[in-house]
Amino acid sequence: MPAPIDTAMQQLARQKFTSFALRVPTNWQDPQGDAGQQYSDAFSISEKMTAPGNPPLFIAASANKYHTDTQKMLIAKIGGFLDKTCSAICYAWGQWQKMAAMPGIIVNGPVAAGGQITGPPLQAFIVQKGAMDTPNLEKFTNVIATVISTAWLAFTATVKVPGLPWYPAFAMVTAPVAPPMQNLPCTFAQLVQVPASIAAQAMKAQMVSMLADPQAPFAPQIFDSICTAFEQTYNTWKATCMVQAKGTGPVPTFAPPVVPGGPVVMGVAAVTPGGFT
Repeated sequence: MPAPIDTAMQQLARQKFTSFALRVPTNWQDPQGDAGQQYSDAFSISEKMTAPGNPPLFIAASANKYHTDTQKMLIAKIGGFLDKTCSAICYAWGQWQKMAAMPGIIVNGPVAAGGQITGPPLQAFIVQKGAMDTPNLEKFTNVIATVISTAWLAFTATVKVPGLPWYPAFAMVTAPVAPPMQNLPCTFAQLVQVPASIAAQAMKAQMVSMLADPQAPFAPQIFDSICTAFEQTYNTWKATCMVQAKGTGPVPTFAPPVVPGGPVVMGVAAVTPGGFT
């Protein structure tokens, strides 16, 4: 995917994660009574009044240095994972976009309909660029890659051309076979599609189930953030990605000058690799 899309998805994931307003250390409560006084006396004024980290993916439980240090450490780790994962997904998406095709589109007169998208799975590309530095990161990355790849494959299987007037010149052709012709401009959003499988909540639930570790820290929030960013990025992409298809085909038998021409009947069109731009 282009760099602006990559950056935008990272920002969306960070915004979603920030919205959870997670305080760290989790469930912290200041000690009370004598314990509270002892706790306060254990730190210098400078240690008790430190600045929190930004961007605030987490909220420090207090201005205590040990709390803000924990917050900054988590911002770096979780923020870095979100960024790298989003970048890996966008890389995979870009590879798919270069290689995907859509054969089997039927042309009758000016109208095109049908077709079936084919393209490489996203999983291997996401794993290739994803965070794999530790066993835990590897586990998270594999779960995310598997779910998004499977969801995208199920989604693209639903995409069809819904009977669009792509080839106005094919309404009347005076040659036995219609010449190759580029379709009228069309966005991906204009194609029939059922995006249920790539809905954020559907993918998040599958990731949580596949990870199968209820004790994994911040796992639901991480998955929710990435899935939400993916869904929102797709909604932007579909409105800007153009579909380019060439159509050809036979026309009805005619006998000039009685029937000087006719519309294309059962012609064919296809989006070839590179046709989703």
